[in-house]
Amino acid sequence: MKNENLSNSNDENKDIKSSASNENGSQKLTKKQEIINLIKFVLFSASAGIIQVVAFTLLNEFVFTFEKGNDYGWSYFIALVLSVLWNFTFNRKFTFKSANNIPIAMALVFAYYCVFTPLSIWWGNALTSISWNEYLVLILTMIINMATEFLWTRFVVYRNSINTAKSNKNSSNKINNDNNSLQENNGKINRETQSTTKANTTENTTQNTIENTTKNTTKK
Repeated sequence: MKNENLSNSNDENKDIKSSASNENGSQKLTKKQEIINLIKFVLFSASAGIIQVVAFTLLNEFVFTFEKGNDYGWSYFIALVLSVLWNFTFNRKFTFKSANNIPIAMALVFAYYCVFTPLSIWWGNALTSISWNEYLVLILTMIINMATEFLWTRFVVYRNSINTAKSNKNSSNKINNDNNSLQENNGKINRETQSTTKANTTENTTQNTIENTTKNTTKK
């Protein structure tokens, strides 16, 4: 019976260790969670868009002029940088809730803008040079930016780390609780082992006593 208890305790320890290791796995999002993340991304992108429009307007109206025909690019570039910093910070923390390495995430976002920025500046200058309204070009570019950046951040930057910031915190608490359970189980195993050893020792002593008594009786 005591051997069965020891076996059960060992099985409990294995289950605890397995449970702790499973907490580190990536979480698969439901359709509802995906929709919620999309809505959050759009809202934060809209707030970043406000920053971009305000910055672009100030630069376009008071800093740069269109006398050279290509100054749209400078106003757009500076405004874009400001909006990207805002968007990256809030979407990482509140939309994707990622515990991913920040420099790696920033490097991946930077890689996206290494392609998008020169392309968007090119078509922005090209369209404004043929009399397209600069604010219309900006709005259309921002819509393209939001759509493509969401796909990039969702499926590349944070592909395996969505909600890991929250789950890591829960995992830490779970691991602490599991460690306490392991210690309790180990203490239980030690007590049962000591009890079993003591019982075996008592049984051997009793058996030896009986054998000695039997021998003495036989001699008499």
